[in-house]
Amino acid sequence: MLFQALDSKADCVGYYANKIINPDRTLPLEGETWEYSPHLRGKHYEIGRIYSQGATITDVCPEDMREDWEKIKKTLRACLKAFRTSLLSMEENCLYDAVPEYFLFQYLEAKNKITKHVLETHPRPENYQAMYNLVEMLSSIRSQTVSVDINPIKHLLSSVRGMNFHRTLQTVNHVCDYNPWGTITGRLSTNPNSLPILTMNKEFRACIKPKNDYLVELDFNAAELRVLLALAGLEQPKNDIHNWNVKNVFGGHLTRDEAKVKTFAWLYSNKENKDLERLYNKDLVRNKYWDGLKITTDYGRIIENVDEHHSLNYIVQSTTIDMVHEQAHKVYELLKGTKSNIAFLIHDAVYIDLAAEDRYELLNLLDTFRKTRYDMFKVNVSAGKNLGEMKELKL
Repeated sequence: MLFQALDSKADCVGYYANKIINPDRTLPLEGETWEYSPHLRGKHYEIGRIYSQGATITDVCPEDMREDWEKIKKTLRACLKAFRTSLLSMEENCLYDAVPEYFLFQYLEAKNKITKHVLETHPRPENYQAMYNLVEMLSSIRSQTVSVDINPIKHLLSSVRGMNFHRTLQTVNHVCDYNPWGTITGRLSTNPNSLPILTMNKEFRACIKPKNDYLVELDFNAAELRVLLALAGLEQPKNDIHNWNVKNVFGGHLTRDEAKVKTFAWLYSNKENKDLERLYNKDLVRNKYWDGLKITTDYGRIIENVDEHHSLNYIVQSTTIDMVHEQAHKVYELLKGTKSNIAFLIHDAVYIDLAAEDRYELLNLLDTFRKTRYDMFKVNVSAGKNLGEMKELKL
């Protein structure tokens, strides 16, 4: 069944299908629609936005519909402007209660036609299920308000940087609204008006606190280096990989920090290091996943028009972030039915808003997160009462 949810907000129910508005509280258990909605309850959906690799519905609108679609968009913008002028909050009201019914039919029927066009003309992506799982998880994260308390950072707000950050807090929504298609490698970016969790300066992080009892961080130890080892078919070190490199690559002659700098300078530049190359074998990995023009990763992600200079970076970075998202989704599934939840993601780390009653599940969550499709990866675990004061846990 081809359908569109009437609204994505939790209290706004119903869907449009077969030229009829259905006010049912539940959406169909399967079918085709443009975008993921938190109202979806099954796993048998075809999402047009995923088929389009994140392109907007305007981007993929067929030429014979473009004039009508632009008129619909213009009317929608006029409605939204009128709502703002009249102080009608669309965060608190459903779209179908605010716009004329005739226009709602036009809008939803056009979305159905564009969705049908995309599903018929775009191949199903190799990484469809991975992206479906990701947008499902990100939708859940977006539905949760982040708890912000400026008291721990008040002494920092008199500086220019502090004033700018405080102004940002007052103007954005206190939610983590991620864009899963914002970068070529799959790294997340945030949408406008989102809490800038990915770019927040560390000195201000203490203002982010859990709604439950603790923030718990699960962070892969040197994730990209471990992925490079895995892609080369090599065994994972059980301990910290930079300390392991000090002993096994640099003969114990460098400090951990010196080894780390040298390793990443070699990994993401043209600097030669025969000892590192002998172990990690960049060329083997590059030749396995890059055909001279495009990259195809183990996660089905395809990156087109890649030159040799960027090839290894894209292979390792995209595989790493897809691995993090795959493991995060497993944690997300385990937390369903509990009071705890994934609060947000920051690059290679997952942050859990942990309720005290669920603390006994922490070892299970850790074990699930570190069991990747490649090998058991070392994970660093930290916890705290706010994001700026996290202490490492020895589990």
